[in-house]
Amino acid sequence: MRAEPWTIESIRDALGSRALAQRFLSEINRAPAHQLLTVFAKWERIAKDLQDAAGRGRDLAEHDARGEHLPGAWVERTDAVLQQAAQIRARGAA
Repeated sequence: MRAEPWTIESIRDALGSRALAQRFLSEINRAPAHQLLTVFAKWERIAKDLQDAAGRGRDLAEHDARGEHLPGAWVERTDAVLQQAAQIRARGAA
């Protein structure tokens, strides 16, 4: 959980991707005054979601490194994915 309030700089840094940070800065710089808070809130949510996902990824990596089963409800989709891939190949897709 983040203790400090979000700033334009902290959102930019939290995005992690140069292209994504550039898109954020472009949107925030071009937003009309009456839309600044809306644009800021949108990107604040994106930054929070990315940080949360990165934290979950680190937790899962720690479980995996210890050889533990990964926590959470996991749905086995391998057969469905393989079947869909076979159907796509059958239609001639590379």
